[in-house]
Amino acid sequence: MRRRDFIKGMAGSAGTWPLAARAQQPIPAIGYLGANTLDNNYTMPQISAFRQGLKESGLVEERDLTILFQWADGRYDRLPALATELVSRNVSVIFASSLPSALAAKQVTSTIPIVFAMGADPVKLGVVASLNRPGSNVTGMYLYYGALGGKRLELIRELVPSLAVLAVLSNPNNPNAEDHLNDIRWAARASGQQVDVFGASNEADIDAAFAELARRRANALLVADDPLFGLQLEQIVALAARYTVPATYYAREFALAGGLMSYGASFPDSYRRAGIYVGRILKGEKPADLPVMQPTKFDLVINLKTAKALNLAIPDKLLALADEVIE
Repeated sequence: MRRRDFIKGMAGSAGTWPLAARAQQPIPAIGYLGANTLDNNYTMPQISAFRQGLKESGLVEERDLTILFQWADGRYDRLPALATELVSRNVSVIFASSLPSALAAKQVTSTIPIVFAMGADPVKLGVVASLNRPGSNVTGMYLYYGALGGKRLELIRELVPSLAVLAVLSNPNNPNAEDHLNDIRWAARASGQQVDVFGASNEADIDAAFAELARRRANALLVADDPLFGLQLEQIVALAARYTVPATYYAREFALAGGLMSYGASFPDSYRRAGIYVGRILKGEKPADLPVMQPTKFDLVINLKTAKALNLAIPDKLLALADEVIE
């Protein structure tokens, strides 16, 4: 080969070297640590919104990243082992989709960035140092679910003015359970409301709780935020209908499934923003420099069909406040 042809060939191929090198490098992986399960009407909208956030940050799945899912199926004791598995697979970021998931991830790594979406106060629970300056490998989205129990009590009283006994379904295995109950009890004391708490940490407990609240003649039900209850969404909504108990929930997905009413931070907006944070970290930003986000959109959803089945008249004031009315 003549020297001129050799140099020309080298010049022509040089531009392909970086591309070839990049093609041989493995793309980064995100570990998605879920406390419930993948295939239900509660988690699927969250995952879609999370993926949308990644896309908005300029990242395309399978081209720029992969997502490795780990699900605890409502058994929070499994989460540390699942988080350890993600660490062993050298993920670049862990997304913890609940408080139990975030605590498990934080327990097993202090170096891999963690982005959470949780309803509890991350400062109070020691997940981050402060909202403005997380100060470690952890940041994310604080959804305020536990802090809205009093507001949900106020809303259910609008629907059931004669409310005498409010039942609260709570999972004692949730680290935020007591704080959420305290918020509800504080609001109940202010209005002279009786509150009966029913603990449930599995499917059978939920069945038993509904039978007991019916026996005690509870006039209404407030479902505390918990990944297990999202996993058992259809069961809870069906039991509320069977026992004809007006119930209020923390997430829109319950009302879409036939629940009477929900009030809480918007899942799609919150998980989309969490996905954007994951994207920013993959591009080089540090969790310690990213303030914990707080929701800007809260949804009040009322299911008129369910209200009619319960013989409840929805006050005009409440309908005017609703972000979505299901007919």
